[in-house]
Amino acid sequence: MSGGTAASGDRKTRPSDAVVEQRRQDILDHVIEEGEARIDDLTSKFKVSLMTMHRDLDDLAERRLLRKLRGKVEAYPALTIESAARFRDTLHHGEKEALGQAAANHVQPGQTVFVDDSTTLLPLVKRLAEIDALTVVTNSLHAARLLGPQVEVVLAGGRYSHEYDSCAGPEVLNLLDSIRADVSFVSVTAVAVGRLFHPDRDYAELKKAALKVANHTVLVVDHSKFGRTATYAHGDVGDYDLLITGQATPTEEIEAALNAGTAIEIVEHVAEGQPYDS
Repeated sequence: MSGGTAASGDRKTRPSDAVVEQRRQDILDHVIEEGEARIDDLTSKFKVSLMTMHRDLDDLAERRLLRKLRGKVEAYPALTIESAARFRDTLHHGEKEALGQAAANHVQPGQTVFVDDSTTLLPLVKRLAEIDALTVVTNSLHAARLLGPQVEVVLAGGRYSHEYDSCAGPEVLNLLDSIRADVSFVSVTAVAVGRLFHPDRDYAELKKAALKVANHTVLVVDHSKFGRTATYAHGDVGDYDLLITGQATPTEEIEAALNAGTAIEIVEHVAEGQPYDS
């Protein structure tokens, strides 16, 4: 009887999908920073079994976020790493929910709102569906589906990207040039000392064009996007009226925004960090 009790107490609880995804992001960040890493070293660093590490690395390799070789892994160039929308959508969920709520507080019934295709903005989009008499302009098919029939949606169509589930290109820019919104919400792939970056030229151009469509421009960025770069620069934090970000955003990035004259709203949220488990 005592043996059965001990076995039950020793049984490990299976980690949640969110914990597994966060561990994989941490593994990916480490490999990107180092350029490459030995698989044995990764198992020690992240305190998981070799089998669990291989499972994590196989998943990342299938998404083309890193290259798995014999006994080690290597990072891909930034363009591939930055463009995995399905992976980005699951990260820092608690922080993005808090950012979405804070952003929604800047929207009033009856307004016209622009929202770009960033996954960081999807929690905001869900809240927009609950505000009366809105018109929402977006290049994101995902956002359009989330808004539902109660919101008037203007979908900016153009070249469709399966990775981002959205449109970009000249047709989108032409539409943005012809509309006027009360407020626009944009997020970014990467921010480094106030400079904004995206791996795709068309999307970088779209984000620049979005600055011109609204009376009030809001940049919504979770802390993980700071301290990184991608291929194409598209302005800086100072181009926006307001930056909404999380409490873990680096101090130097907050200072860069303040120095640029941008108002800042720092959002508190429940930390998602949990011990790694296999």
